[in-house]
Amino acid sequence: MSEAEEQRWVTVMLDKLAAQESRKMLGDAELAERAERLSAQYFAGRARPASVRWVTNQNTRWGSCTPAEGSIRLSHRLQGMPEYVVDYVLCHELAHLLVPGHGPDFWRLLESYPRTERARGYLEGVVAAARLPHVPGARGERDT
Repeated sequence: MSEAEEQRWVTVMLDKLAAQESRKMLGDAELAERAERLSAQYFAGRARPASVRWVTNQNTRWGSCTPAEGSIRLSHRLQGMPEYVVDYVLCHELAHLLVPGHGPDFWRLLESYPRTERARGYLEGVVAAARLPHVPGARGERDT
């Protein structure tokens, strides 16, 4: 095996390991615990959801919140994404428990989460990638 081939296989295997790690799924109970921790860390514990859960019926949004009920729902499409992205969506929905709408007060509150811009960029990239046509030859695929 050439050095280039060896390096390619090392990269492939490291990518597979990283993907495997990111697929470890949080259950609803762990998701609720995470929301509680994020509320304490970024909102002084003021955002207190009554429920936090994964849902499979949100295909056009990443999360939703019903402040009157205190319920937060995250799209199952977030499962397997980097932790900071899930945390951002949770913080976004937690912020809605304190400030409804997306006005200046909401965005000021959300600034407390330090990876807001990075996570938003990641999610925008996911949306953009989903719109791209399949390109034969990408990721080592053969054009058949």
